Amino acid sequence: MGFDLADLLAARRGEGYGLHAEYGNPQLARMLRTIGFDTVYEQAEGAFLIGADGQRYLDFLSGFGVFGLGRNHPVIRQALHQYLDAQYADLVQFDCALLAGVLAEQLVSKAPGMERAYFGNSGTEAVETALKFARCATGKPRVLYADHAFHGLTAGSLSANGAKEFRDGFGPLLPGGAVEFGDLAALEAELRKGDVAAFIVEPIQGKGVFLPPPGYLAQAQALVRKHKALLICDEVQTGLGRTGTFFAYESEGLEPDLVTVAKTLSGGFVPVGATLGKDWIFQKVYSSMDRVLVHDSTFGSTAMAMTAALATLSVLEDEELTANAARAGGQLTAGLQDMVGRYEMLADVRGRGLMIGIEFGKASSLRLKAGWSMLQAARKGLFSQMIVMSLYRRHRILTQVSGDFLEVVKLLPPLTIGEREVEQFLAAFEDVMRDAHKGTGMMWDFGKTLMKQARSA
Repeated sequence: MGFDLADLLAARRGEGYGLHAEYGNPQLARMLRTIGFDTVYEQAEGAFLIGADGQRYLDFLSGFGVFGLGRNHPVIRQALHQYLDAQYADLVQFDCALLAGVLAEQLVSKAPGMERAYFGNSGTEAVETALKFARCATGKPRVLYADHAFHGLTAGSLSANGAKEFRDGFGPLLPGGAVEFGDLAALEAELRKGDVAAFIVEPIQGKGVFLPPPGYLAQAQALVRKHKALLICDEVQTGLGRTGTFFAYESEGLEPDLVTVAKTLSGGFVPVGATLGKDWIFQKVYSSMDRVLVHDSTFGSTAMAMTAALATLSVLEDEELTANAARAGGQLTAGLQDMVGRYEMLADVRGRGLMIGIEFGKASSLRLKAGWSMLQAARKGLFSQMIVMSLYRRHRILTQVSGDFLEVVKLLPPLTIGEREVEQFLAAFEDVMRDAHKGTGMMWDFGKTLMKQARSA
């Protein structure tokens, strides 16, 4: 009988949502149908997804940042074909695999201040590693984190997650403590207690795309050093060129002790995460031959993942994608900021490189207040969801609301986009903004549509 992927896909075409509803997360299919995102995608290329009907969708979500190089990049595909054809001896476990060594060498050469690398399978696993290493290296139990932070959803990383909606129902978690992002006094008050192993922070917060106040991160680093704790920079989303520098912490002048990396590193093909750090921290964790496997992961350095990651680093350099992120991001941000003064519910545009947040605020004119208030009364965040749905339905552009109860749309396009894709998005966004500001019709229609789809989901 055998297995044939093409035959399987053809035989079960269109069944994905039904299968997930019956056998997987019971709310996923329902949620996607409610917001009208239940498209069946069958192919993808670069910055575009292609639906079963042949329609092309501009992807400004990029798999939450996984597809930094776009989808199905030919260099990554070729490298993976070469790996498969080579019949490589992988995951021997009792060997020192070449590809993992080469990737570690290349990553630390691109990460100022870093000296060693550990490989896992995801961003949350990279964070778990950093938390364990920090506690081992300092002998202290607590890890501080910022409000609104997102560091992952496994038990350890969840302990440093600043979003209550993710933490509820999973306690008790590891000892830690939240401090307001940007509040140095609050950070120092916690550090003074003497039991803090580390402060983990995103150079730019992914949820809401919140940038730190000028000088905050450098001063936070000084406080952490003063109190003999470690600084962990979570670069899972901001790293590998996303913000216009290879790592976002470079533009802040930081010298972290540990750095977490994932998402783009995968090339969009093979899950991979990395924890980079100082030599002395690794020496403390792996302090003797007895402790050689004290922290490890069975699939952490699979040759296929290492191949995808090495090819990704090559593409980033060869195609100068970090510089392109700065250039395209500047063009996109400027175009959006130009609209702020023309549309009263467009409150702010912020970000760096190709990580951009668009925030909406309360209408000031009487003709728009009723619609805004109606959506806010139903659930905060619905206006931004209306914008996301309108971009998708009218213009086939995929974006996301940047967190629960936030009136912020986040843009996270591939680093490969050019002027054409930027102009396409700007024209579509202006069309949606223009309609949203004509009166309350668009908001009332959205509310009715959402309720209808929720009933039928």
